[in-house]
Amino acid sequence: MDKKIRYATIFDINGEIKYSGHRQDVTSLLTPAESKKSLQQAISAWKNRNEYADKIGKGRYVLAAYEKVKRITIPLDDEHLLYITTESDANHDNIIKKTLDLKKEFLHRPEGMP
Repeated sequence: MDKKIRYATIFDINGEIKYSGHRQDVTSLLTPAESKKSLQQAISAWKNRNEYADKIGKGRYVLAAYEKVKRITIPLDDEHLLYITTESDANHDNIIKKTLDLKKEFLHRPEGMP
């Protein structure tokens, strides 16, 4: 989708990774234990944000920008989240838009269609 994406994972709200992949030339900035902790923090933060969903609506995505990377969290459904990390200079608006468009396209496919 974008050459600035470093890493993407789909996981459930219990922290079980369903899919994970990274760009071949990327060296992880976190240890495996730190990565797992980071996913747990994303789950916890997402649950906290949804506490007010009945008043302000469901969250569409969260963007966190750091000096070295950007992190994007997008809910896929009530049980799964997509977690994307990008280079710090990535066009996050474009990545988020493309991802939300793909999500919408996938959700509107007839059942059984790939």
